[in-house]
Amino acid sequence: MKVIEHIGQMQETSRALRREGKEIGFVPTMGALHEGHLSLIRRCKEENDTTVVSIFVNPTQFGPTEDYERYPRDLEGDSEKLRSLGVDILFFPSVEEMYPEGYSTYVEVEGLSNHLCGLFRPSHFRGVATVVTKLFNIVMPHRAYFGLKDYQQALIIKRMVRDLNMDVQIITCPTVREVDGLAMSSRNQYLSESERRSATVIYRTLLRAKEALERGEDFGTVKTLMVETLSSEPHVKEIQYASVYDPESLEDLSQRQREDYSGSEVLLAIAVIIGPARLIDNMLVRLRD
Repeated sequence: MKVIEHIGQMQETSRALRREGKEIGFVPTMGALHEGHLSLIRRCKEENDTTVVSIFVNPTQFGPTEDYERYPRDLEGDSEKLRSLGVDILFFPSVEEMYPEGYSTYVEVEGLSNHLCGLFRPSHFRGVATVVTKLFNIVMPHRAYFGLKDYQQALIIKRMVRDLNMDVQIITCPTVREVDGLAMSSRNQYLSESERRSATVIYRTLLRAKEALERGEDFGTVKTLMVETLSSEPHVKEIQYASVYDPESLEDLSQRQREDYSGSEVLLAIAVIIGPARLIDNMLVRLRD
C-alpha cells in the first residue's frame, strides 16, 4: 500500500492512473476504522481498478464545543486494516496543507443542510461539503462510497455532485450493525458498558416505528412512539430528533397525512445523546398502497 501525504503527489498519481485508463474508487474516512468502513472498501475494490482511502479528521465539520480534539485516532491500526484488505493508496494529508493560512472558501448545500443534524450542528455540513469537494478535486475518483448510516450526509453529497456537475458517481451502501443492532460508529468507543447496552434502544425504536408504520399508524402517532421508547431508557440524556421524514427533502412528516406517501418510502431518523456520545441512525420504510 502506498501512503501519500501531500496533495500535489496525490493529484499527480491520480492523473497518471487516469492516463493509464484505470478506474479510481475512493472511500473518504476520518479514521478509527470499523467494519462499516471496511464494507465500503471491499465494495470499492470489487468495482474499481485502484482503491484510494483517505484518513482526515476534518476540523471544519466540528463545532467549537464538539469532539474534534478527542475524536478517536489510530493511524497504525487503521493502516494495518487497509493493508490487509489490499487497499492501493492511503491518502493522509495534514490539516495545514488542506487548510493553509488564509483559507476562506467553503461549499454549502442550502435547504438539506438545515434539517435533522443541521439544526444541532449548524456549520457541520458546510465543513463536510467543503472537505469532500476538496478530496474529490485531489483524488479525482470515478466512484466514491458512503454509508447510509449518515443518510443526510449522503443525500447532501449527492445533491452537491449533481448541482456542481462533478464527474464522480456517488454510491451509497447499507448501514453495518453490531449483532445487537447498534449501528457501527467510531463514536461508540466513547460509551461505557452500561451506556453501550442502553444504546441498543436506538435500533429497537426504529424497529418499533417500522412495525407501527406497517400496521397503518399515522406519522404523528409513530413520532410519539419513537420519543416514548427512547425516553424510557435512562442513559438517553437528550433526544435531538426522532420522527418520520421525507427521504428527499428531509421534512418532518409528523403533521402530514400518510395517504400523501402511500406506496412511497419514508425515512425514520434518530439522533440522541447517550453519555458523551451523539449517536444517529435511520431506516427507510416503504408504505403500503
